[in-house]
Amino acid sequence: MIVEVRSYRIKPGHREEFIKLFETRAIPALREYGMKVLGPLLDVENPNKFVFLRSFPSLEERERMKDAFYGSELWKNELEGLAMPLLESYDVILCEATPGCAFDLP
Repeated sequence: MIVEVRSYRIKPGHREEFIKLFETRAIPALREYGMKVLGPLLDVENPNKFVFLRSFPSLEERERMKDAFYGSELWKNELEGLAMPLLESYDVILCEATPGCAFDLP
């Protein structure tokens, strides 16, 4: 399993707005393209930051799923224009899970 650890720095004062957009629009869309999402996870020390995890079965599937999502009309015509102006920056750490890795999620 491939896991992205994604850290987003939101423009000051806009984290709540971004989180609402992320939870109500982005997560359902990401899941529609087969991605598993854990988050958002709020940074308790920085009110302008949050983290989420996004997982894929393999590197090949990651590329396919990302291409489908970022090439979609929803992303290009709606979500990108709503989300990107609220971001200052973001970082992605690409990880491969070990065979014993487990997410204890319902």
